[in-house]
Amino acid sequence: MAQATGPRRHRWPTALAGLLLALVLVGCSAVAAGLNSYQSPDGRYAFLYPTGWTRVQVEGGPQVVFHDLINSDETLSLVVSEVASDKDLTDLGSAVAVGENLRRRVIAPEGSGRSAELVEAREREQQGRTFYDLEYRVRLADRDRHELATAVVDRGRLYTLAASTNELRWPKVKQLFERVIASFNLLV
Repeated sequence: MAQATGPRRHRWPTALAGLLLALVLVGCSAVAAGLNSYQSPDGRYAFLYPTGWTRVQVEGGPQVVFHDLINSDETLSLVVSEVASDKDLTDLGSAVAVGENLRRRVIAPEGSGRSAELVEAREREQQGRTFYDLEYRVRLADRDRHELATAVVDRGRLYTLAASTNELRWPKVKQLFERVIASFNLLV
């Protein structure tokens, strides 16, 4: 059997490399499919939010709020709070302690008519920073909700990004919300 010579000999490896590159690129774009990027005007932080959601201004509320145009009770909000400049997240307590504190003070404060349960609290490291990922079930007077949040401290600020939906939609959006929450990143 004669062996191929010249340019024909290198077609298979080149074609295979091109195919593998195409598969990798398609896989990478599938991970971010359905998500748009948001970066703060001052360049301090960025995160992804679902396509089809729109930013709304909330007077006296969170710094950034997005909501779904179709399912308007699905929201993404970023609250920025002051903390002592010499503190990091672990100085505020464990993931469970911070999650319970947020539950009592922000998600379901006494007299709000809401109750909440901290379902899960995890610690993770990202780019040398500690993040607490939190999951809640929230009971309102007329419906139940599910919320995912992440918290991180940087330069005297506690950033809390939270995504919330009604309990009936939770199974459908769980993975999407997990990607959104994990995307929060401090840039400076």
